[in-house]
Amino acid sequence: MSKTNAEKQNFMMKISEIIVDKRNLFFLLFIFACVFSIVASSWVKVEDDITMYLPKSTETRTGLDIMNREFITYGTAEVMVSNIGYKRAEQMAKDIESIDGVSSVEFENNDEHFKGTSAMFTVTFDGTSDDEVSIKALNKIRDMLSDYDIYVSSEVGDSATDALNQEMSVILVIAAIIIVLVLLFTSQSYAEVPVLIITFGVAALLNKGTNFMLGKISFISNSVSIVLQLALAIDYAIILCHRYTEERVNMPQREAVITALSKAIPEISSSCLTTVSGLAALITMEFKIGQDLAFVLIKAIMFSLLSVFVLMPGLLMLFGKSMERTKHKNFVPNIYFIGKFDLKTKKIMPAIFLMLMIAGCVLSNMCPYVFGQNSLPTIKKSETQIAKDKIKATFKQENTLALVVPAGNYEKEAALLSEMEQCPEVDSTLGLANTEAMHGYMLTESISPREFSELTEVDYEAAMALYAAYAVKQEDYGKIVNNLDAYSVPIIDMLVFLHDEIDEGYVSLDDETVKEVDENYDKIVDAKKQLQSEKYSRMLVNLNIDEEGDETFAFLDKMHKIMGKYYDSDAYIVGNSTSDYDLSKSFARDNIIISVMSALFVVIIILFTFNSAGLSVLLILIIQGSIWINFSFPYMMNRRLFFLGYLIVSSIQMGANIDYAIVISSRYTELKKTMNVHDAIVETINQAFPTIVTSGTIMAAAGALIGCISTNGIIASVGECIGRGTVISIILVMCVLPQILILGNSIVERTSFAIKKPAIRRSDSGTVFVNGRLRGRVSGIIDADVHGVISGEFDAIVNSNNIKEISGDDNANQATYLPQTAGGDASGGEKCENRDGSAKEEKTDE
Repeated sequence: MSKTNAEKQNFMMKISEIIVDKRNLFFLLFIFACVFSIVASSWVKVEDDITMYLPKSTETRTGLDIMNREFITYGTAEVMVSNIGYKRAEQMAKDIESIDGVSSVEFENNDEHFKGTSAMFTVTFDGTSDDEVSIKALNKIRDMLSDYDIYVSSEVGDSATDALNQEMSVILVIAAIIIVLVLLFTSQSYAEVPVLIITFGVAALLNKGTNFMLGKISFISNSVSIVLQLALAIDYAIILCHRYTEERVNMPQREAVITALSKAIPEISSSCLTTVSGLAALITMEFKIGQDLAFVLIKAIMFSLLSVFVLMPGLLMLFGKSMERTKHKNFVPNIYFIGKFDLKTKKIMPAIFLMLMIAGCVLSNMCPYVFGQNSLPTIKKSETQIAKDKIKATFKQENTLALVVPAGNYEKEAALLSEMEQCPEVDSTLGLANTEAMHGYMLTESISPREFSELTEVDYEAAMALYAAYAVKQEDYGKIVNNLDAYSVPIIDMLVFLHDEIDEGYVSLDDETVKEVDENYDKIVDAKKQLQSEKYSRMLVNLNIDEEGDETFAFLDKMHKIMGKYYDSDAYIVGNSTSDYDLSKSFARDNIIISVMSALFVVIIILFTFNSAGLSVLLILIIQGSIWINFSFPYMMNRRLFFLGYLIVSSIQMGANIDYAIVISSRYTELKKTMNVHDAIVETINQAFPTIVTSGTIMAAAGALIGCISTNGIIASVGECIGRGTVISIILVMCVLPQILILGNSIVERTSFAIKKPAIRRSDSGTVFVNGRLRGRVSGIIDADVHGVISGEFDAIVNSNNIKEISGDDNANQATYLPQTAGGDASGGEKCENRDGSAKEEKTDE
């Protein structure tokens, strides 16, 4: 049998007493935890590459893993210099190439490198994008060209994490100012503000400091988690603070805090369930960035609950007297006019909303989604983004893809590259198989000893001896016996073998030939590091079509078919286009899963909160409608939306903003028990406004700040959608939900259900307090809902666990057991409900 309500309340009271009375111990523990979190925050590893969260089964993820393991990718930079002549640009290319750390500079007299008075230099460094040698070389280039109008686009030394952290610091400061102003406006005492700020600050610090336990977190989670934690969880602290203020009117400070906490724990826990359930839907995403963000934010909410339940009661005790001294008048105005407007438009607004919801559903499905970061628009642009835009506007941008295939067959590689070059979508290709060695011969082309002798000017007899030695090393003894002159070996392999033989002293050549062999060998080694390993070969294909889009995705399918002619398996296409392609395919699945799962989780919670299937559907319609309307704006504004913004924001909007609808519905359900539905809805809107405006303003402001300040397209997209979605949700729950509740009142009532409590059979005499339906004999027969005290003999079934025997000492205070809302009467009168729901007064014999 489940615990009684009295037992549950008693348990909450005991827990609350421990938290309040041991507050100094908890203060100490939180101080230790905060110090640890400050230190541990430096342990957090941030992943800047969003493709790392693609499923391992995708082509992009598999291909990237192979390339990272098998090849070296040197850092590159596109450097555009404006207002310069060609002769000066030609000399400038040589000057750049002479800088330590620069491997090569590509610059030719064509439209790809010189147009009008602008020159484009494609620089390749000696190290990767993260190597110090590349970073120093790029800085020297900047210094050398500081007197010119230059635009540099490069990943070398470009830390997205550092830039985002700086931006989010600015956002957090501005958000903190807005929060303080909002709290000052909606609070009842100035001293409430430091209590709320400290509570949230500790929760945010604990969450940030424990992110290292997740291994690596994405730059998205790292940057937006604090702001979103604030927006999602500030309600919890406000609820406890308001509870304390209400209880303090009639109780001493300690008892007020204990009582407020015991009442707030169930209320806040229920409230956070909807938010957590919406975030939990992100875990089901195939694209694991959703899982990453969900774990970070759910952990953030848990730390917010911990701070509110354990730290904040002590802060209320600490700041209690200051809160009483700094009370101020209520700045939040009464908004009865909105409720009256809702009544006047109860037959208009639902129809308008229905049309908007249908239109939003259609338009949101036509939203122009993008899957790559390079084409995302932002209000504010970084220096790198400005440079990229300027370069893109002046020169044609190439879309480069890498083909990763099994190594060992140069003929297949040459045929594959040749067929790729025949496609009109391809500008150029690069691989060992089509790289010139010397005098028109390709590196991978097989040549005989005589051809090798002519190519390298090595004596023919020496060439024959070299080929014989090579055959011995390869254990190909048959070639030595059977016509060695017809033995063909790829140039790349023979040049490497010749270099090794010279180093070991087996072959002697003139100094000029040795120098040429050494130069070719260095180029071959460098090329093989980038294009060939023991297991795989890598080739580059430059496209003249956009990074993403129907045309690009269709051509990727064509490329796969061409590769399939030469390789049955282990052949991959890797690049921004394939990444976008994989993301577009995962989006189709994730979109359905997120929409269904988030709505399902929230429906279940609402269903058991209100015990009404109809009300659950009505509330979900409001929030789902707000989501559709929110994401119809990008289509109407002709602005591309990053797909991840839709997935993340729709989940957060469903989980967080449903709280606004629950607040309205809960108050309305309670108030309509004591007043007619019209008066109840007007009073509901007025009472719910302070809670909704506080939370909603903070969340909308946080989203808007992220959208306006962040230069990262993904982060800005998420922030903009959250801010706009929150405003839409507030408008709908304040100006549409009330009308729907009134018109749908009969639906709510007809679809309501009650969880039947176990009946208790009691036979007794004396005085007992009963709160529930009672059917049986009480010095007569009774079948009614009883809320009061019975004195005398009774034998009945009570459909409630709330039945308590009153001792003799309590008989004089029977009125304390009579709930005022039930019409209890200290004189012994009790109010009972007949089967038809009407009430009557009965007198008991004392």
